[in-house]
Amino acid sequence: MQASPLTQQHRPSSFQPKIDSLYEEIFETRDDAELDFDDGFWREVFLLRPDKSNLRRRLENISVDDLLRIQGATQQLFRQAVAQIRSGSGLSDENALDTLTVFLSIVLTKRYTNPSSEIITVLAGLDRVDACFLDFVDAIETVIRSGGSVETRQKAVEVAIALTAGAYQTSLVSYLTHRDLFPGLTKQYILDVDDSNLVFKPMLLLGLLANYNKFEFRNPYRAKFEDCVNEAAIQKIVQGLGTGYSSSRDHYVAIQEDIEEGWTLSNTLKYIGLGVLAPSRSSTPTRNAPSVDDSKDLFSALPENDACILLSTYDFSHANKLFASTFIAHSTATSKKESPFSAFLSLTSYIVHHAYRSPRSTLYGHINLITLRILLEDQSLCTKIFSPDNSTSVRLCRQRPPFLPKTSSSRPLAATILDISIDTITHNLRRRLSIPLYIATLNIIHRLLTHLLTTRTRFTYHWSLLWQTLLSLLRFLTTYADSIKHDPDLPILINTFLTVLSLAVCNGDIFLPDTDSHDDLFYKLVENGHLLPRFKSAFARPSTLASGGAMDPRTGSSPAALIDALISISEHFTSLLEEEKGRTSTFGGGTKTLSPKEVSKVIRKGCDTLSLPAMEGLERWTRWREVDEKGFVKRVGRLAVEDARRVVGGS
Repeated sequence: MQASPLTQQHRPSSFQPKIDSLYEEIFETRDDAELDFDDGFWREVFLLRPDKSNLRRRLENISVDDLLRIQGATQQLFRQAVAQIRSGSGLSDENALDTLTVFLSIVLTKRYTNPSSEIITVLAGLDRVDACFLDFVDAIETVIRSGGSVETRQKAVEVAIALTAGAYQTSLVSYLTHRDLFPGLTKQYILDVDDSNLVFKPMLLLGLLANYNKFEFRNPYRAKFEDCVNEAAIQKIVQGLGTGYSSSRDHYVAIQEDIEEGWTLSNTLKYIGLGVLAPSRSSTPTRNAPSVDDSKDLFSALPENDACILLSTYDFSHANKLFASTFIAHSTATSKKESPFSAFLSLTSYIVHHAYRSPRSTLYGHINLITLRILLEDQSLCTKIFSPDNSTSVRLCRQRPPFLPKTSSSRPLAATILDISIDTITHNLRRRLSIPLYIATLNIIHRLLTHLLTTRTRFTYHWSLLWQTLLSLLRFLTTYADSIKHDPDLPILINTFLTVLSLAVCNGDIFLPDTDSHDDLFYKLVENGHLLPRFKSAFARPSTLASGGAMDPRTGSSPAALIDALISISEHFTSLLEEEKGRTSTFGGGTKTLSPKEVSKVIRKGCDTLSLPAMEGLERWTRWREVDEKGFVKRVGRLAVEDARRVVGGS
C-alpha cells in the first residue's frame, strides 16, 4: 500500500483568534517604522469582530517609547479606520469604530513628555495632521447625522468622546470645536432615538466640548447651549438625563437599601423576639449586605463614572433658560415614573450625604448645589420650585443617622431642597471641613429664605430641624475654630452663615407659618446663646475676616454687627427667663426649672418688648458668575474628563 504524502501536524495547545494575530502583527515592535500593510490586510482587520479586551491589554503594555517607535503602524491604523468609516460598509464600519474607541482611549491617556506633538506623531504625523483629523471629524459627523443604525451612530459618539476626553489638554480637540456637531447630535441623533438611555453619551460629549478652554475663547458649543430653542430636543434631553440620574443613584441603593420594609408577620415576630417562628423565606433570593468596612470602601468609590453627566447638566442649566424651565416642569409629570428633576434631587441627596468620603464626591456634590443655586436665582423658576402645583415625592438618602423626617406625601420642591441642605450640613462636619461645599449649601438656604421674604409667603416646613442644624453648625465652627481659621474661604463662610441666621431671626415672622415656629427659633438661639460670644471671639476679628471685618457690600452690615445683634437678642430673652425663674423660686421656694411651656410663654411675651436692630439688606445676594470661580469649574471639568475616559474606555 502506497504511503500517504500527507503528514500529521501536532495539535497546538491553544488556538489564537485571527484578530489577535493581526493585532500582534500591527503592534510588534520593529525597527522599520515605514512598514506598510496592504489594503487586504486592513480589510481583514475590520471584517473581523474586534477583541476589545485583548486590544486594550496589548496597548496598555506598550510603552510611550515603543509606541513612538511603531508610529508607522499606529498612523496606518488610525488612517485606515477613518477611511473604513467613511466608506459606509455596514458591519466593517462598526468594527472600525469599536477599534478606534479602544485605541484612542488607551493611546491618548499615556504619559507623554510633549503630549500635543507626540500624540500627533502617533496618530497622524506632523506633516499630515490637518488632513487626517479633518477626515476624522468629517467621518464622525457623517455617521452621527445619518450613519444607518442607532448602534452605529452611538459608536461614533463614543469615538468622539474618546478623542475629546483623551486629548483634552492638547490642541486636537479644536478640530471638533471648529466643526459644529451640535445639530447632528441634537436634531438628528437625539430626536431619532427612542431609548432615553442613549441620550447620555451625546450630552456627555456636548458637555465636554462646551467646557473646552471656555475661559480662554468664545466656545462655540457654549453659544449653542445658549441658542438652543428646539423644544422637542430639549424634552428628550431632559428625559434622558433623568434616566441617567436614576441609574447613578441606584448604585448607592445597591450597597445599602434605605427604604424601610413595610409591616410583615416576619418582621413583627422578629421584633418581639420570636424570629424562629417567622415564616421561611428560602424561596426568595436575598442579597448579602456588605460589611461596615466594605460599605465604606464601596461608598467612597461612588458616584460611578457616569456622574460626569452632571457637568453637562450644570452647563445647560446655566446657559439655557428653556432647558432649566423644562427641567423643573417635568416634575409635574402625571406618570408614575420618577421625573427628571426629582431624580436629580434624589441623586444630589445621596452624593452630598456621602460627600465627605472623597474629594471626588465633594466636587460632584458641590457642582449639583451650584446648579440648584442657578435655578433658584431665577425668580420665575424659584416661584415654580415653591409652587404647590409642582409638588412631588422625592427619594432622599437615609443611609446614616441622623435621618431626615419621613415624608410620605408630595411636597413642593423647595421643601426637598431644604432637606438636602440640612443633610449636607449634618453629615459632612469634619475637622477638615469642605468650606466651599458649606458656602454653596448656605447660599441655597439664603436664596430660598429670600424668596419667601420678598414674596411674603408663609411656607409650611419642619423649620425646627433647620434651626437646629444651623445652630449645630455654629457649635461646630466655634469648637473647631483653630482647625479652619487659616482657610482663605473662611470669611465668605462666616459672612454667609451670619446673614442666613440673622435673616431668619429678624424676618422669620414674615415667612414662617405660625408664631410657634418663630418662637422656636428664639428658643434655640437662647439655648445656644453661650456660644455666641465665643463665636465672636473666634471669627469676628480683623485677623479672621476679610477687609478687617469690614461691611459686606451685599448686606450693608459687618459680620461683627450681625453677631452683636444675635448676642443682644439672646441676652434679652435670657434675662427674661432668669427673671421668670427667680419669680417662681420666690413663690415656690428653692430653684425651679422652667417647663418648656413656661419657656415658650416667656419667649412669646419677650417678643413684645424685643427691639430688633435695623439690619437692612440681608435679602441681597449676587448671582453666580463662572468667571469668579474659574478654579472650581476647571477642577470639575478635569474630573468629568477623567470619568468620561473611563466611561468609553471600560476601565
